[in-house]
Amino acid sequence: MPAAQFVALRDMTFSYDSSPDPLFIGLNAHFDIGFTGVIGANGAGKTTLMKIVCGLLVPDSGSIQGADHAIYCAQRTDRPPAGLDEFLLDYDGDACTVRGRLGIEHDFGQRWDSLSHGERKRTQIGCALWQQPSLLAIDEPTNHIDAGARLMLIDSLRAFRGIGLIVSHDRDLLDELCQQCVWLTPPSARTFPGGYSLASKQRQLDRETTQREHDQAARENNLLQQERIKRRELASRAHADRSKRGLGRKDHDAKAKIDAAIVSGKDGQAGRLLRQLDGRAERAQERLADARVDKEYEIGIWLPGSVSRRHHLLHLAPDKIPLGGDRTLSFPQLHIGPADRIAITGANGLGKSTLVRHIMTCANVPPQHLTIMPQEVDAELSRQILDQARALPKESLGQVMNIVSRLGSRPQRLLDSREPSPGEVRKLLLALGMARLPHLIVMDEPTNHLDLPSIEALEAALMDCPCGLLLVSHDERFLSGLTGQRWRISSARDGNSELNIELE
Repeated sequence: MPAAQFVALRDMTFSYDSSPDPLFIGLNAHFDIGFTGVIGANGAGKTTLMKIVCGLLVPDSGSIQGADHAIYCAQRTDRPPAGLDEFLLDYDGDACTVRGRLGIEHDFGQRWDSLSHGERKRTQIGCALWQQPSLLAIDEPTNHIDAGARLMLIDSLRAFRGIGLIVSHDRDLLDELCQQCVWLTPPSARTFPGGYSLASKQRQLDRETTQREHDQAARENNLLQQERIKRRELASRAHADRSKRGLGRKDHDAKAKIDAAIVSGKDGQAGRLLRQLDGRAERAQERLADARVDKEYEIGIWLPGSVSRRHHLLHLAPDKIPLGGDRTLSFPQLHIGPADRIAITGANGLGKSTLVRHIMTCANVPPQHLTIMPQEVDAELSRQILDQARALPKESLGQVMNIVSRLGSRPQRLLDSREPSPGEVRKLLLALGMARLPHLIVMDEPTNHLDLPSIEALEAALMDCPCGLLLVSHDERFLSGLTGQRWRISSARDGNSELNIELE
């Protein structure tokens, strides 16, 4: 059993060499045994925070106390996890239990490249659980996971007895597993009790209270500043009144009045009142600074798609496509009209992404009017996409970055980065594709890697977009509001897979 009881970050500051400003300044956080959700917009530093806690990144200053055996499960699953072969060959009770709970087969290591992303994700997490770390940090554990695999994953994570950190867009998962949530709003963070639903409500109440305190402090500060101006004018006049400079040598009465005022102290009263007010104003400014409200950027986009004049965007006769080995995917006649909205669903490993790739080679859509968001974008391609955006003319870059901003990411932080996060690169791909006035938008697991506000903004934008839409997703909430037809892939008795169309 993991020995560490907590992990604490104290006054931690971290910055990337490529960025002019620190990402975190004086950040404090405490993680006990159990799971903590790490919440924040894409680019807010969720992955960075987990890598710091796991010792993969070194902060500029501050201290980290706690777990000495930490494992980080990255968002991407391009490569097999370290120790996979040993895990698959271990037939002790713990290893068999983990593999059984997550449906991991003994040959997954040999055919890693042909595994679905969901199968890779389960294997990655299973290998980490088998090593029994004192701290386990998981980046988007339910990406690509179907409903059945999700239940297996939750069952396995509930059995973990160490300190856990989870970054996820899956609100239900955070509610089921997390005892607290850390909200990142660079350069700081705040912790709220409960899963996502409870923590987000508490955060909203906290923001409303802080906003009221900020508004009250601002009003008080403004009034004091106005009063200071008045009293400064009074003090200045009092100083001028008591000055004997400019009086004639024989003007004895005026000089006597000034001397009397100095003796009585009336001449200094305005100055003393001003100094007292200065102290009150200073305290009011401190209260205003303490009531700082984190800035929330406006989100929400419009997708300027257009309806194709062609009678169909896709028309396929019944056929079969190979899935590898002796497996094939059979499908009936498929048709996509100019304004059709279609969902492709099914368990992991049944060929949804393969079907999408086949459709793209046969689609009756000019390339310039086709917007595609693949299931995963590897690190090298992510850097190429960012370079492509940087090379745009100034006006075009501004339009693209405006879309990125309206999807909840900070454009300058993205442009300053060496490699965009998986969520940010998906937003960038979408922004670049929108400029094409698409006739067809194809998205393979579009909610993966996106933060929650971005998912809601994307959902609203797609709802109003006039062009054709083809979505592959396990997110039922997302699909139900956007699609009117469903192509469901299921396994046939003979071991092949058959595609059945269900109209909703």
